[in-house]
Amino acid sequence: MEEERDAIDRSVNGLQDMPTLPLETAAMNMIPEYFQALSIRLSNVLDNIGAGTSTVMERRETYLQRECMATITDLLKGNDLNYFHFGSQSEGTTIPGLNSDVDVLLSQNAVNIMTHWRDWECGMNNLLMLHGDIPFPQQYLLQNIRRLSAEPVITIIDDRAVRKDSGQILFSSERWKQESEQIFSERGEITKNGPSVSYAPNWDMVRALPVCKPLPEIQRWIDRCIGRHWPPAQLLEAAQVAPCFLVPSGHPDSDYKREEWRVSPNLIERMLMFSFNMTQIKCYIVLKLIKQTLFRKMVGDFVTSFQCKTLMFFAIERTHPSLWKEHNLMFLLVQCLQVLRKWLQIGRIPHYIIEGVNLFDGKVSLVQQRRLLQYVDFLIKNNLQDLFYIDIDQLGNRLQASGKRRIGRPRYGEHGPVCFPQRISLLLKFECLERFIVSLKSVINQKLSSNTTVQQGITYKLRTVFEFSKNVKLTTVPLDFINHLYALHNSVQLSRCLRQGNPAFHELIRRYKYSLSTDIASSRLKLASTLYCFGHLHAAMKVLEDVEKRYHSKVKAVCGYELKTGDRDPKVFANMISDKGNNVFSEPPFAFCVTFVRQEAHCAPFILWYDMHRNMTEAEVAQRNYLQKQWMDNAEVDAFPFFYYLQYLTYGGLGKREKQLHAMRMLESYLCDSKNQINLYHNATSLHLLGHCFEIEGNYRGAFYYYGESLRYWDTNNAANWHVQRVQRVQRVQRLIRS
Repeated sequence: MEEERDAIDRSVNGLQDMPTLPLETAAMNMIPEYFQALSIRLSNVLDNIGAGTSTVMERRETYLQRECMATITDLLKGNDLNYFHFGSQSEGTTIPGLNSDVDVLLSQNAVNIMTHWRDWECGMNNLLMLHGDIPFPQQYLLQNIRRLSAEPVITIIDDRAVRKDSGQILFSSERWKQESEQIFSERGEITKNGPSVSYAPNWDMVRALPVCKPLPEIQRWIDRCIGRHWPPAQLLEAAQVAPCFLVPSGHPDSDYKREEWRVSPNLIERMLMFSFNMTQIKCYIVLKLIKQTLFRKMVGDFVTSFQCKTLMFFAIERTHPSLWKEHNLMFLLVQCLQVLRKWLQIGRIPHYIIEGVNLFDGKVSLVQQRRLLQYVDFLIKNNLQDLFYIDIDQLGNRLQASGKRRIGRPRYGEHGPVCFPQRISLLLKFECLERFIVSLKSVINQKLSSNTTVQQGITYKLRTVFEFSKNVKLTTVPLDFINHLYALHNSVQLSRCLRQGNPAFHELIRRYKYSLSTDIASSRLKLASTLYCFGHLHAAMKVLEDVEKRYHSKVKAVCGYELKTGDRDPKVFANMISDKGNNVFSEPPFAFCVTFVRQEAHCAPFILWYDMHRNMTEAEVAQRNYLQKQWMDNAEVDAFPFFYYLQYLTYGGLGKREKQLHAMRMLESYLCDSKNQINLYHNATSLHLLGHCFEIEGNYRGAFYYYGESLRYWDTNNAANWHVQRVQRVQRVQRLIRS
């Protein structure tokens, strides 16, 4: 067995010293004639299905914004965390049909990971990395070290600690994951996959520990790469100071797998991915398509995206840069598969950065390796003809169609291939705004439930975000937080002004101009509502007219809390694009829900006060899930129904009866049209507004009908219960008067 293992090790070492492929002029002699034309066709098809330059860069920018957003959120909530999005979504190396998960790593900064005793820090939670008796590279144990002296902990005082046979107190990776499960349990159903403990579908969430000290395995990789054409020297310099992470994952064959932590150089891998040119990105995406469809039929889901990524790293390092051109895409795919064939023959996939790791361990059995080897050999010999059978995003059909000179109107996609990337762009913006709303409101709700006054709390958070914005490249994210927090601060002051008759009203109204850019409608509607509540009806009408001009038919509502089936359907975003395929809007075509917290009550129409106290008993409050607890003490309504309702109230106050009735009819028509349901997140509250219009008109039967429709959505925690009782009282009083 030892001789066999030595032979395998020699083969792997031989792989690491493979010469680069010949220069492009020499390599061209090995490429079939039709490969160049097919490469261009494949590249164009990938552009059309979401792997073009603009879409790749937009994905990266979006997910960098999202990780900045999540980090600021926890900073404002008093948590010392850094969020990182890794994987296909943040790299831009995916297309819709791959259904790639969202990978997020939560770096717990309150822990000091020691590689040597000299790294100990007083007052910190110190953990010493141990590797001595572990036979697996990349795996470590963590020993608990005292906070106030550089000595090992000798008693178990932490539920996450266990005692090793030698007497050492270890920080258990398994118990760390159990703690994650407890933290996330109220947010949703828990799913576990390797080091990930997640409460959200299609999300991999890993709580990890940062290693900010140099690691010898990383330095060995850097030394190996110095002087090569790739990775570039600047990347290697950055890799020397980039932190690695310890993720809670033991080796499947280890005696300590419940205590072990795995070193993961995620940031270095992301830097490597960000250095790819577009041909390399497309080559990687096609490898994942092959993995997802063709390989899955052979061996199931045992081949991973990370193995494909590793294949790309080695291929780029050993291939001359001049070959990575669009017209060589098919040839390069063959080269990658040839490397994979070599690995399957020796039974090992080496980790690109950390030596001695076999990525087949615990993933692919020997039988599956042999089966896959036969198929990879078949693919290479048949010049990848099976690409035409890949059905993800109709890749195979599109390849065949693009090879015909006269194909007429494309059958894939209602708006043609040109609009496909635009749909992805709108979806990315929608999801980013959705996450922003959740982040912002979690910060606000925490402050509303604290002992400090709302204005003091918001002022403190504004200062915190402002300081953060000085130290981050993505300044647009903290500025978005500042705009929204400032708008809330201003609105709370206005509500107090109305309650107390404070003459500072006009100055506060002028401050609204700094927050009108938060989205296309909600901030303006809050201004119109405030003006109406203060009795400035003509000014309120001017603002509503401005909203009407901006709120075109392509606007998509964004909520963040209520889930709407189908609101991510590609057709929804295709319909936001004009018939000419032009989605260049003067401002982002999204409208947030209009939210009033209780401290803003005097800026909201009285009917919405009931939603701020929608429960009738404490038992109802106990029924709320995690998300409902975040918004059910506020009044929230979709922007467009609220617009019509404000029109109804304002025209009524101005004595414009025909326009008032028209606004009411438009509100009823909007709520009753099934086509608008995709943009209605707070159906119950919108129905309350319509019911109140009928109530004002004296049509109590109509009011009862729409309050009853609201109760079909929620029979508890619904202000409609209050409205029904109120209308019943009014009717009883009227009957008494008539009698």
